[in-house]
Amino acid sequence: MSRPIWTGVISFGLVTVPVGLHSATQTHEVSFHQFQEDTSDRIRYKRVNERTGREVKYDDIVKGAEVGDDKYVLVEPEELDSIAPGRSRSLEIATFVDLDDIDPIYFQKSYYLAPAGKENAKTYALLRQAMEATNKVAIGTFVMRGKEYLAAVRAAEKVLVLETMFFADEIRNPRDVLSTLPRDAKFRGQEVKMAEQLISSMSGPWKPKDYRDTYTDRVKKLIAAKRKGREVVTEAEAPEATNVTDLTEALRRSVEEARSSRRSASKASTTIGRKTTRSSPGKKTTGKTAARKSPAKKSAKTTSSSAGQRRREAS
Repeated sequence: MSRPIWTGVISFGLVTVPVGLHSATQTHEVSFHQFQEDTSDRIRYKRVNERTGREVKYDDIVKGAEVGDDKYVLVEPEELDSIAPGRSRSLEIATFVDLDDIDPIYFQKSYYLAPAGKENAKTYALLRQAMEATNKVAIGTFVMRGKEYLAAVRAAEKVLVLETMFFADEIRNPRDVLSTLPRDAKFRGQEVKMAEQLISSMSGPWKPKDYRDTYTDRVKKLIAAKRKGREVVTEAEAPEATNVTDLTEALRRSVEEARSSRRSASKASTTIGRKTTRSSPGKKTTGKTAARKSPAKKSAKTTSSSAGQRRREAS
């Protein structure tokens, strides 16, 4: 069991629920260290006083905010805590909204909320059940690690999940980020229809286990191969962008390939189903074979009786 990275209370109205916050996700990237090229010497980072060149202990470091003209205002950790009294241990619910009303761009990271102690499990379960029944998401704020977060709390299976969110002024406007934005273009009816058909032919249920971080797998294979002194094979280059003049043809071929892939998958599934159906009545087949062989005993009795009758006639 993991330790909570934050503990506090969810408060809405006059109701408070003590909870602990646990990370709901984990990454599996390969961790690299830095070395000087052509050597086995590790690269290390140190906190150095730029004036004296001497290393400074972490406990002797304070934060400073630049205010312009190479001037800084130094702030102590206690001063940062003092301007948010109690906020670091309270998740205050402001309102409940529909999940569909929230643009996914606002979501940042997922956490599990757990009741802090068995004595709080009932209140926790009541809140979770009520939110599930109304299909609502709780929106609130809390402070963690010196930063205030906007958060959405939702019911999921038997737990409450907290999604940290970006504030509205933290979402960048695409016009300020992208050098070129697609203009409103006119398309032929056939192009739109083909694009819709392609989407339809490639649609299916969401199955997260069908997807895997293949890049990390390749990195691990690269490391294993280099460790054994094997040759490293370079991956193929990414395909070029589709030419606008070939768009309709590319869409048509894509639809055909998607449909062909679906048919192949369907045939494979049907073939497996037929094999399973044919193999299941194996016991019945054995029974029929045994039934066919059973009259042999009757035939043997008849032969034995005929032979006895001939011996009596001979005597």
